[in-house]
Amino acid sequence: MRRGMFQITAATAAALTLVCAACSGGTASGSADDDGPWAPTGSIEYIAPAGAGGGWDTLARTSANVLEGSDLIDVRLPVTNMEGGGGSIGWSHVASKESDPHTLFVTSPPIILVPLSGASPHDHTDFTPIARLIADYSVYGVAADSDIQTAEDLFAEIAADPRGFSIGGGSAVGSMDHIAIAGAAGAAGVSAADVNYISFEGGGEALLATVGGHTDAVVTDVASAIPLVASGDVRIVAVSSEERVEALPDVPTLQESGIDFTFDIWRGVMGPAGLTDAQVAYYEQLFADMLELDTWATERDRLGWDDAYMDSAEFGVFLDEQSTQFESILTDIGLSS
Repeated sequence: MRRGMFQITAATAAALTLVCAACSGGTASGSADDDGPWAPTGSIEYIAPAGAGGGWDTLARTSANVLEGSDLIDVRLPVTNMEGGGGSIGWSHVASKESDPHTLFVTSPPIILVPLSGASPHDHTDFTPIARLIADYSVYGVAADSDIQTAEDLFAEIAADPRGFSIGGGSAVGSMDHIAIAGAAGAAGVSAADVNYISFEGGGEALLATVGGHTDAVVTDVASAIPLVASGDVRIVAVSSEERVEALPDVPTLQESGIDFTFDIWRGVMGPAGLTDAQVAYYEQLFADMLELDTWATERDRLGWDDAYMDSAEFGVFLDEQSTQFESILTDIGLSS
């Protein structure tokens, strides 16, 4: 999925954020009194609310490097890792920066899932949506020396001893990686509620736990897995996309393995509550322009991402819809607060 023909001007973006303000409590609070175009006056604190090596960290550092190496921006975007609570530590920090246009954070489904499961006092409505950027996918893997060779092998092992067979993931219980393995297990005929999911602070930690033999398997995102796949430490047996991903061309989808389940991991950028229309317009145009850069395309393809751009207004509506959908899923597996 690519951005294709979609473009948006800063003026149009500013107008559309007013629509988003009616949809989510954390959207832009600016008005027609804003004094024209805005631009940052200093470095932008760019937060990955997890440890190094996971999907949030990878997106933050990749996009920061691409932007700083371009002529689109003339200030720095230093990345800060704030791990803990499945993202809630980082979100609390951003919530304390209300109206600060020099703070941004990368986000994905846990911004909805973690609050729904009762593990964070902040949800997506406490922040300003800037732009959805990409779609990533879940991968299911084992250590290279594991006897498990296929997705069929993996789910047969889970079915044989669902509580004894452990699967590590880089998000909190009830959050993104847990949903990805529970949903796939359910489609494979294993009770989703019985899956022995072990939460780690980021995909990097989850992968290393599997390599070290502390868990039997791992569920994470494509980009997080690629370094350990390349080093020969991890074998990926399936991916949650509808079609094989370019970065892992030899890995079959779950559907190819007879498991009727797909799962997209969208990722984007948000800011504190209280940003003005002009500030939102600047940032959504910045990221829209970034997606047109050749340097971005190179990194995107290397990491197995698909462009999936939404402006601030569209992203806000999407987040509200996802909240309704995920609440239903969590209720099904007994984890909704």
